[in-house]
Amino acid sequence: MATEPTPTQEAMLFGSRFLTEDAPDGPFPKTGMAALDAQRLVEEELQLEGDPNRNLATFVTTSMEPEAQQLIAENNYRNFIDHAEYPISAEIEQRCIRMLADLYNAPGETTGARCQGSSEAIMLGALSLKWKWKERREAENKSVGEPNLVFGGDVHVVWEKFCRYFDVEQRVVPLQPGKYTIGPDDVAPHIDENTIGVAAVLGTTFTGHADDIRGINDLLVKLKADKGHDVPIHVDGASGGFVWPFLYPHSEWDFRLEQVRSINVSGHKFGLVYPGIGWLVFREKSDLAEHLVFYENYLGETDATFTLNFSTGASMVLAQYYNFVRYGREGYGYVMKAMQENAKALVEKLDHCGHFELIGENEEQLPLVAFKLIDGKGYDEFDVSWQVAAERGWMLPAYTMPPDAQEVKVLRALVKHTLSRAQIDRLAKDIEHACDTLEKKGKGAHKSERKKIKRSPNI
Repeated sequence: MATEPTPTQEAMLFGSRFLTEDAPDGPFPKTGMAALDAQRLVEEELQLEGDPNRNLATFVTTSMEPEAQQLIAENNYRNFIDHAEYPISAEIEQRCIRMLADLYNAPGETTGARCQGSSEAIMLGALSLKWKWKERREAENKSVGEPNLVFGGDVHVVWEKFCRYFDVEQRVVPLQPGKYTIGPDDVAPHIDENTIGVAAVLGTTFTGHADDIRGINDLLVKLKADKGHDVPIHVDGASGGFVWPFLYPHSEWDFRLEQVRSINVSGHKFGLVYPGIGWLVFREKSDLAEHLVFYENYLGETDATFTLNFSTGASMVLAQYYNFVRYGREGYGYVMKAMQENAKALVEKLDHCGHFELIGENEEQLPLVAFKLIDGKGYDEFDVSWQVAAERGWMLPAYTMPPDAQEVKVLRALVKHTLSRAQIDRLAKDIEHACDTLEKKGKGAHKSERKKIKRSPNI
């Protein structure tokens, strides 16, 4: 006589055991499960997340070509740091650094490193600023006081982390309503003989614009001639480092400027690679503080390293090289210009609908649209963000600006290469429809429908 299947056997035959069981979320599991069950469990959990193709908040790459995905999958096991065992991966890193140095107009032989992202690259670049400042002070037989670093309120939070983690005084230039980047007049009052450097942003996460890097450089060149203070610039090109060379090639922000000594860029943003990969490039080899370099004999070969992380997969380095040889200057230029054209189309549509004020739409900018509601609305930017998500599933970030512009609320739509013109048209209509819905609800009616969450633009 045939026996009735147990509930576990039924789940194996007709579905997944986790249709009726909770996912493990506390103690380490006593037993394992079938590979298919584990796969289904994770996939079902991820169903609650947003659609990356509708994520207008993240700068991080959400789509790569099948050939690149295959290359990544086939090399995830390869530990990049094992240079003796994987010398070609190490050579490919150096090829990428040389290509970036060329893209950023380095005057000669230079050096750099791949990092987990721009956060690590910034930490390393700022550490080098600190040690090079110390070297200069000691060479001049001057006392080493408390180092300070100057930057604007438009920076990523990692700059504040660096100052706290590595005992550097942060001298932050506050923003103002209508002024969301910094220039030489903002920086000048904060510089003294203990300033290790100025951090300038190329493509802020708040509005997509750039600090006046040329103006800051001219100030520092004059300061060096007049007072002997050699204050370098580190350019935080996390987002803009793969945009400005192709959209604004004549704009001088890179190693063409005398005081720009190091640049970071995120390969996993407009470098079009999945996370996490970032790059740090120095103007010259001498701009890397020798104190940061460690020489170690590991697995049969002496290597020089100056990264904060050690073991990491080689796949994203290989994926970056794939993109460089796949696209070249011509291909990257095409992608960036396509995104820029779609961003301009979105600007026109949002401007036409009459609900919004655009922020700096005619300036050099990342391919994004930053905008805020016109005065007199009975709802705010957070309500629009919530409504467009509820109606159409778009993840449209709303946030407040940093001090002293914290009363300004902003919406930002990042226009990536995965958004077609038809999707741009749909997005504009969905945003307008969300505003129309909020208008019909009346002043204050929508407040009870949501919990206000102020999203960070540093995504």
